[in-house]
Amino acid sequence: MRQSTCRYDLIKAVMELGFAAVDMNLYLDNNPDDQTAVSTYNSFVSQYAKARCAYEKQYGPLTNFGHAPSNCPWQWVDEPWPWEKEFYM
Repeated sequence: MRQSTCRYDLIKAVMELGFAAVDMNLYLDNNPDDQTAVSTYNSFVSQYAKARCAYEKQYGPLTNFGHAPSNCPWQWVDEPWPWEKEFYM
C-alpha cells in the first residue's frame, strides 16, 4: 500500500504544481511587469518539472512525447493509462 500512496503523492504534486503554473501564467498575461509573480511562476515551473521527472522516473511517462525517454523496446503503452488509474490511500 505504501507504493500507491507514494504514487498518489507524486501525481498530486504534478497536478497541483501544473495548475499553479498555468494560473500564474494567466495572471502574468494581464500583469507582465509583476516581478514577484514572475519569480513565483518560475518557481512553480521548476518545481513542476522536478515533480514530473520524479513521477516519470518511477512510474513512466505522463505524456506521449517530448518529456520522457524510453528504453528498448518502446515502453509508452503500459495499461491502464496514468489518467485511468485509481489511486489508493
